[in-house]
Amino acid sequence: MHAALLSAADAVPAYVERPEPVAAGPHDVVVDVLAAPLHHLTRSRATGAHYSSAGTFPRVPGVDAVVRDPAGRLRYVVLDDTDQGTFAERTVIDERRSVVLPDDVDPIAVAAAMNPGMSSWVALRRRIDFTAGQRVLVVGATGAAGGMAVQVAKHLGASHVIAAGRNAARLAELPTLGADETCGLDELARAADVDVVLDYVWGEPAAAGMVAILTARTARRAPLTWVQIGSMAGPTAPVPSPALRSAKLSIVGSGIGSLGPDEILPELPALAAAVRDGALTLPVQAVPLADVAAAWVEDGAERVVLVP
Repeated sequence: MHAALLSAADAVPAYVERPEPVAAGPHDVVVDVLAAPLHHLTRSRATGAHYSSAGTFPRVPGVDAVVRDPAGRLRYVVLDDTDQGTFAERTVIDERRSVVLPDDVDPIAVAAAMNPGMSSWVALRRRIDFTAGQRVLVVGATGAAGGMAVQVAKHLGASHVIAAGRNAARLAELPTLGADETCGLDELARAADVDVVLDYVWGEPAAAGMVAILTARTARRAPLTWVQIGSMAGPTAPVPSPALRSAKLSIVGSGIGSLGPDEILPELPALAAAVRDGALTLPVQAVPLADVAAAWVEDGAERVVLVP
């Protein structure tokens, strides 16, 4: 069979022939890969940059995919850190880390949207006590996951969603996806009275924005939950201590480790259904697995999904 093989952290995956995968554990199943997305977690785990990666080489990249199991069922699967990823014609999955999908889903659309949509969906559903009618600010809304977060927040009942980011052209598009307001990262004081912040940026912009929001807040004792999901602006944020003492602020993280498979997997069927029904959308480009080297280094506006 063919697969993409990454030989080192600074290399580009090569399209090569590989031995057929073998199911070793009691819950392992060999599956046909139909659509495997290329996203930030894919790259960072493959290169060893992500905290959940062992960084061993060589390895077949790919952390998730839509696959077909031996019984003919479609599944969405999330792999643990492994050197036998989803960038292959076939791979081995642990059935317990997958969910069965309806037969009428588009494998490419679901593969593209699940990872970026999952970050906000699971954060709102499992990491905090989010309730319909609350106001949500998405910091970093111009990225793929941030744009999905705008849609997810609306879909789950947010009464008002503010989208914040640097890319003015992309911000202008977000009202069509559900944003009620947009603003730059230096204008976060305009979101002073939100209830929840979904933060994909962190770093200095998050720290400055946090102070601006708390300073402009109408009621300091009104709860504000800041959910740290991504760190595109840096892994650390210099949050001043008065920000924690002078307001009813809670900072929580949402990601691998703070949430386990037993919390994430039950949420995935509803997320996949929202994608199937068109409630959540993401621009996608299907690319043959044979072209993985070119796809790996490109950074286009559309989510790349590799198809064998």
